[in-house]
Amino acid sequence: MIISNFNKQTKILETEFTVDVSLNEIINYIIATKKNKTYPRLLKIKTNATTANFTFSIDDLEKIVIENRKSLEKYDFIIDAIIVEDPKTTVISMLYKELEKNKKYKFNIFSTEKAATMWLKEY
Repeated sequence: MIISNFNKQTKILETEFTVDVSLNEIINYIIATKKNKTYPRLLKIKTNATTANFTFSIDDLEKIVIENRKSLEKYDFIIDAIIVEDPKTTVISMLYKELEKNKKYKFNIFSTEKAATMWLKEY
C-alpha cells in the first residue's frame, strides 16, 4: 500500500510504503506524481519504506526507472529520500539508485527519518 500527502509547511511530498507494495502500485504512484500540477517543479519526496515488503522482482526495476524518467519530463528536478530497514528493501533501493542516473534526479537511501529530512533540507 502507498499513502502520500504533500506537507505544505515543509513543501515535501511525504509518502509511506507499507506492507506489500507491488510493481503496479509503484507505477501508479509515479504516474499520479507526474500528473500532479500542484506540486512544486523542484519536488522533494520523503518515502518511509521501513514497513514495506516489495513484491516485485529486481528485474522489474527497469520498468520503474522508465516510468520515473517519464515523470521527470514534467519536473525541473526531483530529490527523493527513502528510509529503509529491511535488507531486501535496502538491496532493491540500492540497485534502483544505480540504475536511475539522471541529471534531474537525486535519490538517496537512509536508515532514519531524521537523516532523510536533513538531507532534503540541503536542497
